[in-house]
Amino acid sequence: MLIFAQKNFFVQFDNSKKLGILGGGQLGRMIIQAAIDFDFTIKSLDPDPDAPCKHIAHEFVNGSLKDFDTVMAFGQDCDIITIEIENVSIEALETFEKQGKLVYPQPSVLRLIQDKRIQKQFYKDNNLPTADFILTENQADVKNYVDFLPAVHKLGTGGYDGKGVQVLRSEADLAKAFDQPSVLEKMVDFEKELAVIVARNASGEIKTFPVVEMVFHPEANLVEYLFAPAEISAEIEAQAEQVAIKTAEAFGVVGLLAVEMFLTKDSQILINEVAPRPHNSGHQSIRANDVSQYEQHLRAIFDLPLGSTKAHSKAAMVNLLGEDGHSGEAVYEGMNEVLGVEGVHPFLYGKKITKPFRKMGHITIIDQNFDKLKEKVIFVKEKLKVVTK
Repeated sequence: MLIFAQKNFFVQFDNSKKLGILGGGQLGRMIIQAAIDFDFTIKSLDPDPDAPCKHIAHEFVNGSLKDFDTVMAFGQDCDIITIEIENVSIEALETFEKQGKLVYPQPSVLRLIQDKRIQKQFYKDNNLPTADFILTENQADVKNYVDFLPAVHKLGTGGYDGKGVQVLRSEADLAKAFDQPSVLEKMVDFEKELAVIVARNASGEIKTFPVVEMVFHPEANLVEYLFAPAEISAEIEAQAEQVAIKTAEAFGVVGLLAVEMFLTKDSQILINEVAPRPHNSGHQSIRANDVSQYEQHLRAIFDLPLGSTKAHSKAAMVNLLGEDGHSGEAVYEGMNEVLGVEGVHPFLYGKKITKPFRKMGHITIIDQNFDKLKEKVIFVKEKLKVVTK
């Protein structure tokens, strides 16, 4: 054990503690890759018997993330428990917390975030900027708000990666409105979609990663690629960072909080959604920043001093999605061509089977020149395809 001081508080580094991760997907995989450098012991739980974490975690358990007994059995020998997906048994996490285990993000934070209806109300109650919204109970209820359209209708629970989200532009669209408790958000006329990842450790230290600009896939409704840093003014950058910090402080979250935002045409920042974990909008940090979001998450939940988020280069991240019309054993067509380009770094997620729009990996691209960076992004998007044999 090493004792060291920073900013008037002492932190005890103890890598003998076992970390349990609820979720064994690509985010968990990249957390483990960062944890190897600290020699942390990692245990992972996932319902997929062939989850990306299976072969790199010290222990892998195949089981439900939402079943109370399964999660309780999984976490009994863990000292710290974290998540890589929000759809987990909060009741089990609350029980662990009562038993004295460290659970980050805290179950109270997950309760606020897991349901988008509660999440939106939290912003309003804490004077955090967000689009106007109406809570709806069922499809019939939505029909009472024709005058509120155009709007985005989001399921309260169960949605992810664009699922459980749809646009209602006019009365003709009301027939497809969700017939479950949802939130109807006023359509925002935005200039850009931005994101800030903010880290907060248990001692209250906070650091943000540079603001990124996201571009969403028109069909899959998930991030297709992003640029870091975003092309915005210093004033907008400062505004976005302050909104992210204020949001993390309002939640009191320990760990990471990814804050997705709209930059409106009149230069206002509005919170879209948040995620209390490593996030798609921070993948590029593995190569582009002094500390990656995954290492920062570990530092935060182990209450270690947070690392520098300084960017060493301009960067982009391209999500590697399964091609439409291809389902089966994955083949990475064009990989040799893109690997021949300077500054191109692939990260594959260990998923053997592809299907349309499935996240199979991502490509981080770095370059000091922004125009050259954009050229590389176009080249990678055109050349690299996930298809089947």
